[in-house]
Amino acid sequence: MTGTVGDFLVERLYQWGVRRIFGYPGDGINGVFGALARANGKIQFIQARHEEMAAFMASAHAKFTGELGVCMATSGPGASHLLTGLYDARMDHQPVLAIVGQQARAALGGHYQQELDLLSMFKDVAGAFVQQASTPAQVRHLLDRAVRTAIGERRVTAIILPNDLQDLPYHEPARAHGTVHSGVGYSRPRVLPFEADLQRAAEVLNAGRKVAILVGAGALQASEQVIAVAERLGAGVAKALLGKAVLPDDLPWVTGAIGLLGTEPSYRLMSECDTLLMIGSGFPYAEFLPKEGQARGVQIDLQPDMLSLRYPMEVNLVGDAGETLAALLPLLEHKPERGWRDAIESWRAQWDKTLAKRAHVKAEPLNPQRVVYELSPRLPDHAIITSDSGSCANWFARDLQIRRGMQCSLSGGLASMGAAVPYAIAAKLAHPQRCVVALVGDGAMQMNNLAELITVAKYWRQWENPQWICAVFNNQDLNQVTWEQRVMEGDPKFEASQSIPDVPYHLFAISIGLEGIHVTREEDISPAWERALAADRPVLIEFKTDPDVPPLPPHIKLEQAKKFASALLKGDPDQTGIIVQTARQVLSSVLPGKK
Repeated sequence: MTGTVGDFLVERLYQWGVRRIFGYPGDGINGVFGALARANGKIQFIQARHEEMAAFMASAHAKFTGELGVCMATSGPGASHLLTGLYDARMDHQPVLAIVGQQARAALGGHYQQELDLLSMFKDVAGAFVQQASTPAQVRHLLDRAVRTAIGERRVTAIILPNDLQDLPYHEPARAHGTVHSGVGYSRPRVLPFEADLQRAAEVLNAGRKVAILVGAGALQASEQVIAVAERLGAGVAKALLGKAVLPDDLPWVTGAIGLLGTEPSYRLMSECDTLLMIGSGFPYAEFLPKEGQARGVQIDLQPDMLSLRYPMEVNLVGDAGETLAALLPLLEHKPERGWRDAIESWRAQWDKTLAKRAHVKAEPLNPQRVVYELSPRLPDHAIITSDSGSCANWFARDLQIRRGMQCSLSGGLASMGAAVPYAIAAKLAHPQRCVVALVGDGAMQMNNLAELITVAKYWRQWENPQWICAVFNNQDLNQVTWEQRVMEGDPKFEASQSIPDVPYHLFAISIGLEGIHVTREEDISPAWERALAADRPVLIEFKTDPDVPPLPPHIKLEQAKKFASALLKGDPDQTGIIVQTARQVLSSVLPGKK
């Protein structure tokens, strides 16, 4: 081909199937932006408000499409700003490529403006493949290898392009010693364990009387196989946060989330099982898994380094979740004894009543659980829901009921604040016909998500369905950390670090052409959701929620209770409110009520 190195790069990305790039411009990457402009829309460029948000968008694009996510930034601060979003992709095993500019080759090593050692800086987050180009002919194999590594290994990769190189005429590598001649294309292999290993796994699972299954993001494409195996084994299924959409919550033996943000039936499932089958999950908290030696274990994962890492497994199977479960199913025996399954379903039924009662407990002014509880039945089919980190993730994990065909995600392994809105933007761009809802705390909105509403305002008229909703939980508190201070450290709320300003988020949305709704009364929660879902443009709903509603763990340990009491004895600034709300939440599960 003729043209510049930048032109070649854009065309090659197109050949690899890339149709969207998230980023922010700058003189260090202008040669590639010029090529994008000359490509006449072959690849859509999405201008985020900040490079970190662009990297979150690339990570979310990979999560919600299964495709390569691509982000781009200039040299120096542009490149460094990408890191948090790239670490999100790395921690959640998402294929993402970062393309970053660098200062001119002749200036490198001269302490030049915006000259950073990008190779060293990206070496950890993009350790699978990060290289800096030095000649035009080199760009071909660098790009091919970066893309193939990212999608083949589900890793983050990076290419660094000096700005003077981007505008040079591109030429193919010569047919000579010392050159590399790469090509485009990748087909995902069938990864399946040997029959003997499947048989060993089946023997363990068949011998179990009380089988528990834990699913994560690696099982998202294996829903039907998970259902078939669970039915055959009479098992209950708990879901790690990234695996929330694996199974619909209307199945009575699905116990919901696991861990600190999890449910009581998931806690009991793991505490009482004698066999554990873990599928595509890196759930990190061992205290919520069976006690070591309590249960025999089988694990399925594509990544060998994730096997037998959280619990000592008897059989470790390297394989694709769907393929492996389909091969395993004929070897499994149907368990006619229903006692274990009946117990699981009774736990789940009781938990549903507990959730309803907790959601309807009075709060000042709003109970945040009620906000998500009322959203669930109103969500359109195939909706996509994103959540930020913080206390809103508790209500996302417990109160949001997923139906078949829905998708949802959040920053899992990194648990970063600030991901919900860029995730929701990427989801809407990938699936413009679907409803998208972001659940966000006021801390994340102030940190970086408020600015990304401007990105929504910039692009929403291109969407065939305008349903895009940002729900802000405004409690003027960095609430999750506040509760961690009380329960994990035994300290009262430290107002200097935890209290944040009250911002009229809904008015900001209105000021940039979106719809804004402000809710301070519980009777207005449901009408607000219905109004937002019927709106002719994206909506921000600001819910004024009570920071004193406790995100209760599924099981309160004596040590946690002692530290909570210690925090109160030291004098918490919200002492009266948290005592009242904690009592209401705990008693709601034992006192009679309508719900």
